[in-house]
Amino acid sequence: MYRQQKPGFLALEDGTVFEGFSIGADGERDGEVVFNTSLTGYQEILTDPSYRGQIVTMTYPMIGNVGVNLDDLESSHPRIAGFVVRESSRIHSNFRSTGSLSDYLQKHNIVAISGIDTRALVRRIRDRGAQKGVISSIDSDHASLVRKARNSPGLVGRDLVKEVMPSARHDWTTDLHPYATLGNETASTGRKPHVVCLDFGMKWNIPRHLAHRGNRVTILPGSATAEEVLAQNPDGVFLSNGPGDPEPLTYAIECIQGLLGKKPVFGICLGHQLLSLAAGAKTFKLKFGHRGANQPVLNCLSGKVEITSQNHGFAVEEESLPDCLEITHRNLNDNTIAGVRHKQVNAFSVQYHPEASAGPHDSSYLFDQFQSSLINATASH
Repeated sequence: MYRQQKPGFLALEDGTVFEGFSIGADGERDGEVVFNTSLTGYQEILTDPSYRGQIVTMTYPMIGNVGVNLDDLESSHPRIAGFVVRESSRIHSNFRSTGSLSDYLQKHNIVAISGIDTRALVRRIRDRGAQKGVISSIDSDHASLVRKARNSPGLVGRDLVKEVMPSARHDWTTDLHPYATLGNETASTGRKPHVVCLDFGMKWNIPRHLAHRGNRVTILPGSATAEEVLAQNPDGVFLSNGPGDPEPLTYAIECIQGLLGKKPVFGICLGHQLLSLAAGAKTFKLKFGHRGANQPVLNCLSGKVEITSQNHGFAVEEESLPDCLEITHRNLNDNTIAGVRHKQVNAFSVQYHPEASAGPHDSSYLFDQFQSSLINATASH
C-alpha cells in the first residue's frame, strides 16, 4: 500500500537534491532525469522500453488516480529507471483498474518518489538540460547521492537497445482493443501483407495497429541482419522506437542500408533516427528532449498541424541531411526535424508516436500510408 512516511531522494549531477517520500520499491537507481508533460497515460510511459535508463518526472501534479490494468501495457513490465511525481493518488478508481500505481511500482521493483516540487525540478532541467541523477530510498546522504549521480554512465554512446529488444523471432497476432478503435483506421482489405518489425524496444501498440489493418506481423530482434529480414519474405519492414543514443547502433544502421530500395520501410522515433543515419545523416542530443502527448508537429506536405505524442532525447541534424532525404514534418516547438522521406526509394519515418494508445490520434494516417505501400507490394508479387 501507499507508504508516504518513508523518505525518498532524487539527486542531480549539478548538486541539487530533492527530498520526498518513497511510493515504489526500496532501492536505488541511476539514470538520466527527464520530464514528460502528458496528463494521461502514465502506465504506457512506465512500460515504454524507450525510457530504459531514464528517471521520468511527470509534470501533471497528480498521478495514479485511475490505477493500473493489464490492457494498457506497452511491454511486459516497466522499463524506466525511476519515477517522480508531485502527488501519488491514494485512491484509484476506474472500471478497468486492477490495482494501485504504488503497488504496481513495488511489484516491479521500480524506485519512485512523490512529494517533491516537480515544477522546480522541471524548470531546472528545462534551463540546464537533462541531467544524470540518482533516485534512492536507502541513502539519505546528499553528498553521497550527488557523487553517485556524477559517476553514473549517462546515455550518450551506450547501446541500450540490447537491454530491451527480444531475444528471438516471434509472431504478433493481438489486435487493437475495441475501446482504442476510433473508427478512422483503415479496415482490413482481405489481403494479408507481411510486415517484419525490427524491434529495438518496440511499444506494443505499434504491432497492434499493424495487425488491426489486416497484416501478418513478424517481430525480429533489432540486431537482425538485412539477410535475416529478407529471408522472411516481407512486403514491408517497420523500424521501431527504442531507447538511448542511435549512433552506437552500427548493426542496425548496416541492416537498414541493406533493406533500402528492396522493401517499403516505415520508421518511428529511434527508427526514424536510424533510417536517417543509414541514409547518411547525423544525429545530436537535444537539450532536454521532447516527451509528452501535446507536441505540435507541422506536416510540411499538407500544411496541417498534428498534436502528437513524443518521447526522444536525440534528433536528426538538419545540416547533415543528405540530398536523398526530404523533410516532411517539423516540431513546432523548436523547428527540429520530425519526419523525413527518401526521394529515391520507398522509405519514410517520423520522430513521434502515431500509435500512441493514450492519445492523441491525429497521426494514425501514417499507418494507412504504410499500408498502401504494403498492399502495392503484395499486389506486385
